[in-house]
Amino acid sequence: MRRGVLGGTFNPVHNGHLLIAEDVRVGLDLAEVIFVTAARPWMKDTEELAAIEDRLEMVRLATAGNPHFSVSKVDRERPGPTYAGDTIRDLLRESVGLDEFFFIMGADSLADLPRWHEAKGFVQLCRVAAVARVDRDTAAVVGVVERELPEAKGRIDVVEAALIDVSSTEIRQRVQDGETVRYRVPTAVEDYIRLKGLYA
Repeated sequence: MRRGVLGGTFNPVHNGHLLIAEDVRVGLDLAEVIFVTAARPWMKDTEELAAIEDRLEMVRLATAGNPHFSVSKVDRERPGPTYAGDTIRDLLRESVGLDEFFFIMGADSLADLPRWHEAKGFVQLCRVAAVARVDRDTAAVVGVVERELPEAKGRIDVVEAALIDVSSTEIRQRVQDGETVRYRVPTAVEDYIRLKGLYA
């Protein structure tokens, strides 16, 4: 079974995440996309994060209407910082090695891939689904990555996906400023943010 993995802090999850996940799922004919919320991302300041349980619940609410989306808690249950390779290893153990995983990332993350923690091992565990950007030559980025990280050669799939100009940072700021986030996040997520007083 071909399964996508979309990891992130999801602080909060927004409609851009959902759109990318669905376009990659269709583009690569994936059975499902698993959303994995990073508990302690190694590249981000955890002081800015909402509690992991709140972020997981927002992802659950956001994905509930799509039978091809699922939510994994593997990163919540693992001690220490969150690394993508550990995530894939845990998912492979859960699937008894019967699944092929595609780790979904944008062109910016792809460019940094050779500097990821245990990057060589990571690209041997899974394929990479790189989301193309209109403002960046994604094919050129793939070429650079394959030169810097030869283990990635032939293991990167470039996928066209619709991109909307929305970010978690912008949403947090809008909430803090008392502005609406309607149509930037699913209604259920908007209601949850208000109910729990997140980012205010």
